[in-house]
Amino acid sequence: MDKPLDLLIDRLATPIGELIVIADRDGCLRTIDWTDHEPRMKRLLDRYYGKGRYTLTPKRDPGGLSSAMRRYFKGEIGVLAGLPVATTGTPFQSSVWKALRRIKDGTTVSYGELARRIGKPRAVRAVGLANGQNPIAIIIPCHRVIGANGSLTGYGGGINRKRWLIEHEARHGRPVTRPGDLFAAAGTQGGRRS
Repeated sequence: MDKPLDLLIDRLATPIGELIVIADRDGCLRTIDWTDHEPRMKRLLDRYYGKGRYTLTPKRDPGGLSSAMRRYFKGEIGVLAGLPVATTGTPFQSSVWKALRRIKDGTTVSYGELARRIGKPRAVRAVGLANGQNPIAIIIPCHRVIGANGSLTGYGGGINRKRWLIEHEARHGRPVTRPGDLFAAAGTQGGRRS
C-alpha cells in the first residue's frame, strides 16, 4: 500500500471569511476553500485523492502561499498568476481550469465564452459543472465566470463572496470609472459581449 499524500493546511482571516489553504510538500496548492465550506472541501479531497489516502498536517504559511493570499486580499491581484497549483481532474476539467487561469485580472467572462475558449462552444453546461468542481478557489478564478446576461450566477463560496471578489479585482486589477459600472459592464470584454 502506498504512503498517504501528506498535505499541509493553514487558515487565514480575510475580509470575507476564514480561508483554508492546503498545499503539498512541494509548495503547490491542492485546494483553497472557505472554513464554512470545509465539509465540501474534504469531500473533494476524498474524491480526488481517495478517502484515507491523504493526511492534513497543520503548517503555517506552507510554501509562502498564505502570505501570497494575504497580499491578494490587500490588493496585489497579480500575485495569483505565479502561484503553483497541482490539481487532479479529468482532461476536460483540467482544460477548463487552465482556461480560468487565463481570464485577465479584473475581468469576467460568461460560461459560453469560456466554452468557446477551450474549443467546445456547445459544452456550456459541462463547463459550468467543471467550474463548480474547481478545487482551488480564487487562484483558479471560477468567480470570474458570470451568466450570459451579465448576472452573477452560482459560486461555491456564495454570491456575496463572488461579488466582493469581482469588485476587489476590478478595483485593483483595472480602473472602473464609476462603482456602478462594474456590473453594468459585466460580461463585456474588449467592447463585445462575452
